Amino acid sequence: MTERPNEAGTVGKALNVLDQVAAFGRPVRFSELLESSEYPKATLYRLLQTLAQQGMISFDAERGVYALGVRLVRLAHQAWQTASIAPVARPYLDALSLEIGETVHLAQLDHAQVLYVDKRNAAVPVEMYSQAGKVGPVYCTGVGKAMLAWSRIDAQTRIIEQQSYHRFTDNTLTSRRALRAELDIICSRGFAFDNEEHEPGIICVALPILSQGGRVLGGLSVTSTTARHSLDSLAALVPHMKTTVSRIAEDAESWRFPDQIEEHA
Repeated sequence: MTERPNEAGTVGKALNVLDQVAAFGRPVRFSELLESSEYPKATLYRLLQTLAQQGMISFDAERGVYALGVRLVRLAHQAWQTASIAPVARPYLDALSLEIGETVHLAQLDHAQVLYVDKRNAAVPVEMYSQAGKVGPVYCTGVGKAMLAWSRIDAQTRIIEQQSYHRFTDNTLTSRRALRAELDIICSRGFAFDNEEHEPGIICVALPILSQGGRVLGGLSVTSTTARHSLDSLAALVPHMKTTVSRIAEDAESWRFPDQIEEHA
């Protein structure tokens, strides 16, 4: 087992271990972490101790397991308030959810992934993968494709190159060429669909949230099941979604996200 030569120092290694702990989605033993770790036993142990001392993870000595620490909860809340469009969008998501009675997602691009930052459940909830705080693939989610379709060409190219193109269902797009063709259709149509591409039986319609200058601030989707809706009936909700997206974008004009600050610094 060897360490990666281009690792970004101790901080980068510690963050990788933090991601590894988080990926289990439950308290995890050292032996489980070591089995899937890229670091030697001594290095992994040292990094876990550092993270525990900083409150980023906790260690239950009685059970012998590591879990995410409470300090992360505080940091996540602060990030949600300062680096997410969610606080701006909250009242509009509430209104749209009450109006249409279906699941509403709010998302942003996180490097080459979709980060779900808020969600409103349908009047009759549907079990699905997406939850606030989770990440998902761009190439086979409606909200991911909607944001990607209106991204700058350089960012779009980079994100397309970084997709895994794993086949989740028979409808999943599995190549760069197929995704690019789909993005052209989305731009022409004005909105995106997820046609059971990520989960069987789950469909959605999605729009990007754009600044006045055309910058992608996030994405909005309405999600349902093939038992309750068709793509056509979801498309009929687009006018309601456009009103919501416009109101979010208008309020977000004065909101400065970290990447916007860097870009204009």
